Amino acid sequence: MNLNIGRSFGNSLTHPLHMHSKSLFLLVCIFCVTGSYAQYTTDKVLGPKNQSLADSLKKMEYRYMLPIWGKKVVAKGFNIPKSAGLSAQYLYQQSDILITDLSVGFNNGPLHPLDQVIRFNSAVATSNGANVRPDIWLFPFLNIYGILAKSKTSTEIDAGVWLPDSSGWREVGNIHTKANFNATTLGFGITPTFGARGYFFALDMNFSWSDVDALEKPAFVYIIGPRFGKNITLKKKNRNIAMWIGGFRVKMGSETTGSLSTSELFPIDQWQSQIDQSNQKLQESQQKVDAWWSGLTPAEQKNPVNVAKHEAANAALTTFGKVVDGASQIVSNAGNSSIQYSLNKTQKTPWNFLIGSQYQINRDWMIRAEYGFLGTRTQLIVGLQWRFNL
Repeated sequence: MNLNIGRSFGNSLTHPLHMHSKSLFLLVCIFCVTGSYAQYTTDKVLGPKNQSLADSLKKMEYRYMLPIWGKKVVAKGFNIPKSAGLSAQYLYQQSDILITDLSVGFNNGPLHPLDQVIRFNSAVATSNGANVRPDIWLFPFLNIYGILAKSKTSTEIDAGVWLPDSSGWREVGNIHTKANFNATTLGFGITPTFGARGYFFALDMNFSWSDVDALEKPAFVYIIGPRFGKNITLKKKNRNIAMWIGGFRVKMGSETTGSLSTSELFPIDQWQSQIDQSNQKLQESQQKVDAWWSGLTPAEQKNPVNVAKHEAANAALTTFGKVVDGASQIVSNAGNSSIQYSLNKTQKTPWNFLIGSQYQINRDWMIRAEYGFLGTRTQLIVGLQWRFNL
């Protein structure tokens, strides 16, 4: 029996257990285009080399509405960015995901737990996307921003299909496939900051919700990223380079549920032969389990270890049989059925290290880049920002 799935999603149906594979791609997805990074902050101008700048700031008349208390902090010798901005960013990210508590059901019936039957070896999500981020300095030390993002994500999974027999559990097939899909993300973020003598600290936090087809509700992601850096002033007025190091932590809403229409997923004429093969594999495994149990002595059948092994094997085979029965119903309904799913997902490693830099052309325009690495996540962010006063 060949249970290996091809890399092309269009050819991925080789076993009833695989009928939910597209849902796996959707729920494994981490919607990564919400990443943000530190921007140069309000800075307390200190030192004899900067005395003339500090004096000019104290004498300057600040005429703008934002940030709140802007006039007061400028009068105390703080150099503040322009109060509003609009940035466009591109982000690439690849990360490993852990999947647990997988359950599948048919036509709004009960969900069948498949954690023992389908065991994930790896799940890797790769995302390419762009976001637009308007922001304002609400206070001299607090930036708030919105997020609007679009992303194209590919997710590759590798999993084994396991069934019990007389010798225990064994792998009877493999799922190894990849799929592509789109996501739209909305969110917001806050960044408290502080700077003095060109050094700065920023704690970026954002919250986002990503809408993907086949999910019952948008997927929630929370990101926190502390950064510590230094701004280096260049010879040309208002031109500088900021550099920073920091961390990046992703927290996802773990529980994912949804529903898929089978008529939109797979050609129904390919199912019957696979159902027949699955029934055959089910019967072979059940016969081996029954033969093993019958071959035990009465004393061995009372052994708690053997009892637990027998009950676990029968429970798994019963679940497998219900999945095959559900697939049979889909065939009898000519594909006019639905598949429901539920699972939990987490980042394999929540944190990764990052380095970044911003080149300020003038007080209106900045170019930024940030690279994240270590852990089980790699990311690259590049962007352009325009600032103005409100």
